[in-house]
Amino acid sequence: MTSQFLTEAFRAQSDRLYRVAYYILESETDAEDAVQDLFLKLWAGRDRLDTVVNFNAYCTTLMKNLCIDRIRKETRMQSVPTETDLAESGMPEDEVIGRETLELVLKAISRLPRRQQEVIRMHVFEEMSYNEISERTGMSNLTLRVLLSNARKSLKMQI
Repeated sequence: MTSQFLTEAFRAQSDRLYRVAYYILESETDAEDAVQDLFLKLWAGRDRLDTVVNFNAYCTTLMKNLCIDRIRKETRMQSVPTETDLAESGMPEDEVIGRETLELVLKAISRLPRRQQEVIRMHVFEEMSYNEISERTGMSNLTLRVLLSNARKSLKMQI
């Protein structure tokens, strides 16, 4: 697909794609950013677009997936407040809620099997990579990923 054809085809659809993004993200600026991200993604893969049968449907699907990824990323960034964050807030009720949440998570971790506890503490609290944990424990990366996945599932069910 030529650069000029891609630009013209995208311009013809940009309003519709913006509406799709706005419907999902419910924010004008996020929708505008998503449309720009989509164009950049199409531009980067313009050599492979010749195989696309229905360009409109392809763009709509990509837009939907980009929006879902944005929502997931935003959700991941919202984390449980740490004790430092709570101390800086100066609000006693927030501090109590934060400490209770932290205690709840720590109790849930203590109920996990020993290997899962060990791996999740190293990965989450000590911020060690899979390779670092593998070197320390002698477990393979695949084993570590399975242990972490099972630990996260157990924690979600407990909390």
